[in-house]
Amino acid sequence: MSENNSSSNPLVPTKTYNGGYTDAQEIRLRIANGGAGQSGLVGALADAFVKWCVEGNNSTVEDGGEEQGTRVTKTSAFLVGWYLGDTTQSLAYLSSGWVDIAFTYNEAAEKAVVRSGKAVVRELIFLDHFYLVGPPSNPAGLTSTDLVHDTFAKIVDKGAQDALAPAGSKTTKTRPTRFLSRFDKSATNIKESGLFIDIGQVPWAYPPSPWYHIYPRFPRESLSAASVLGEYTLTDRGTWLSSERGVREGLRVFKGQTHLGDAKALVKNTITAENGEEDTRALLNPCNALLGSSPLYKDLAVEFMRWVVKPDGGQKVVKEFISGDGEMIYSPVN
Repeated sequence: MSENNSSSNPLVPTKTYNGGYTDAQEIRLRIANGGAGQSGLVGALADAFVKWCVEGNNSTVEDGGEEQGTRVTKTSAFLVGWYLGDTTQSLAYLSSGWVDIAFTYNEAAEKAVVRSGKAVVRELIFLDHFYLVGPPSNPAGLTSTDLVHDTFAKIVDKGAQDALAPAGSKTTKTRPTRFLSRFDKSATNIKESGLFIDIGQVPWAYPPSPWYHIYPRFPRESLSAASVLGEYTLTDRGTWLSSERGVREGLRVFKGQTHLGDAKALVKNTITAENGEEDTRALLNPCNALLGSSPLYKDLAVEFMRWVVKPDGGQKVVKEFISGDGEMIYSPVN
């Protein structure tokens, strides 16, 4: 066990998973992630992997610590820890050696960590999908034929108009157009910022635009706030489908991939809107697993990276992970 992975680790797992083996005592795999942890997918993958290690594979795994030199058989139950963090936080935890694997959603940031040597493997493991949601009253006047960038432009225009309206006018008597931003360096915040920049807008610049609501919380909490306040926001399908029905009833999906097919096909293909072509990749949210350079139990972590992309392993878990309404939440990649 390497020095930076020992008792100096300041992180406490948000939750641990034992695969149903109540005698499991030791955390041997540590995974950092935000939305997929809150939706329950990280837990489903963790439990399935523990079961697979204990029941489905008879090979052995080395402890990973040269000092101890022990070997742990795959029939020995163990815990998987989930550590809540957005993409930026999860990559920082991985780089610090505080977690073994990070599930993250930003290609540029991920590749930078790989180039730095802090991560040694990067694998696409599932595809999430961004949704632009907002109040059913739709004060910005978004339509089904609007392209993704058109919807953001309409929110900017109508938000600015509502903010400038004189007190007592008809506009000020109705709920104004506002956009809720997590503003937390998460993959969602980075995606949202990129879409605004694409249309020549930086509403977070000082002073922030009055219609741009800065609300730095995790995915589910942010979506709940947007529902209560009647604001537009960018969220992911996993968060949307795993949120309470009351939260979703206060919002409407205006843009986003609602039919889940093969992730690789979605990445390549485009769809056609009435007023031109729109690249479906604009709202895709690919999740990659990154393996750190100094995991607690190296062979176990490497085995997880192999298992999570297997059609009968992690990909089966992704495919069968459904919402309370019976909808598949994420797209498998194999």
